[in-house]
Amino acid sequence: MPSRLKDLQTKIVETQKLLKIADLKKKMQKLSDEMNSPDFWNDQQTAQAVSQDFKSIKEEVERWGELEGRANDLLELSQAKDSALDEEIEKQTGELEKQFSEYEFYLLLNGPYDSKNAIIAIHAGSGGTEAQDWAEMLTRMLMRFAEKMNWSVKIMDESRGSEAGYKSITFEVKGRYAYGYLKSEHGVHRLVRISPFDAEKMRHTSFALVEILPELDEEIKVDIKPDDLRIDTFMSGGHGGQSVNTTYSAVRIVHIPTGISVQCQNERSQQQNKEVAMKILKAKLHRLEQERIAKEKKDLRGEYKSAEWGNQIRSYVLHPYHMVKDHRTEYESADPESVLEGELLPLGEAYLRWIKE
Repeated sequence: MPSRLKDLQTKIVETQKLLKIADLKKKMQKLSDEMNSPDFWNDQQTAQAVSQDFKSIKEEVERWGELEGRANDLLELSQAKDSALDEEIEKQTGELEKQFSEYEFYLLLNGPYDSKNAIIAIHAGSGGTEAQDWAEMLTRMLMRFAEKMNWSVKIMDESRGSEAGYKSITFEVKGRYAYGYLKSEHGVHRLVRISPFDAEKMRHTSFALVEILPELDEEIKVDIKPDDLRIDTFMSGGHGGQSVNTTYSAVRIVHIPTGISVQCQNERSQQQNKEVAMKILKAKLHRLEQERIAKEKKDLRGEYKSAEWGNQIRSYVLHPYHMVKDHRTEYESADPESVLEGELLPLGEAYLRWIKE
């Protein structure tokens, strides 16, 4: 038993080094000093972001500190050579090994942007109400997952369908490792079901595109020339208080060279909407450049495929049988209802292990 615990203790220490927990402790102290500044709350938006970052880092540091402390205590207890304690030590060692295995998952989240917040854009495919309802189902699925992970969600822009669902919706997910966990969802999602909108109860296939973008730091530079932008303003139809539908606060930005269009209408002022739209545009252009580099290097699995109709990453079948299948990892589940309720961790873990192979 002592050798088993000693091995576990070593693994915990080595994993903390790989995850740079010591650096996180320094960052946590720096954020703490910043939060204790008397003028910290003068900028509410920045203060909330710093507070959220501090909370997430603190949870991660404490999680590993507690794990290492329990391993040390058990090792010390096992060396007492009290046979009456053997059964309890065995039980707790098993629990500790299971907990470490779950925490070890963070080693897969070592991409350059994995620890960042995520920006999610969902677009209904062709098919009218059917596809728009599917876009709303995917929105709910991802928001439920964010809720389970204790992340915060903020809608940036939305365009509702005339009967149901969304034509498109963009929202931000704030939380440590949000992008790392959610990047597996980037691509086209396919749904097969009996349509609730079809009086003849025919089977329908719907598609929706999910874009997962990392929220980029200010130090990451993306070259955007002012002459390449067309900026339009229009009356907001979203949330925003008394000024909604009375002022041209909503903003649409078109990047002319690429044709990428982004918009935001849920902030209170035109300037705020413009800043958010520029943040989304920056993330999209950065992703486009990363995909171009990946295509050139051919370091994507098999033939390069962009997120277009026909290149679905995952299928959800609700009729004539029940199944979710990820076409990249071959992961399957016979419980699509749970997946649609936000149980995405197994799919995300399968994807992260797949891209590391």
